[in-house]
Amino acid sequence: MALHLTKVAMGCTSAEALRARVAARAEGGVMRIVTRYRPTRHAELIGGSLFWIIRHQLVGRQEILRFAEAEDRRCVIELDERLVPILGAPRRAHQGWRYLEGGDAPADVSGGSGLAELPPQMLQELSALALV
Repeated sequence: MALHLTKVAMGCTSAEALRARVAARAEGGVMRIVTRYRPTRHAELIGGSLFWIIRHQLVGRQEILRFAEAEDRRCVIELDERLVPILGAPRRAHQGWRYLEGGDAPADVSGGSGLAELPPQMLQELSALALV
């Protein structure tokens, strides 16, 4: 099972706002996030995902491609630019990032279920009510 991270999308009030932020920050198919420290279990995280938290709900994920070091010795987490919508799951806000075991990760919204066609805000509200 893959290991994942969770991170609060500071300043984003909706999945659309997160999608716009990812699109603005992506360059060449990769989005970079700079953090102070490299995760201890970074080797296990490659191929896993970073799950984004908005308003106490997991709303989307991006695949973790690799880790690099910035010039100021900070850690750079390189993510795939695609933001994959997921079936929302409650998650408390926290500072920094936290590990998420593969078995605890919520499922992706699949195209065959019809849920992918719903507006992201509606999908988020249905998930918060535990209806999907």
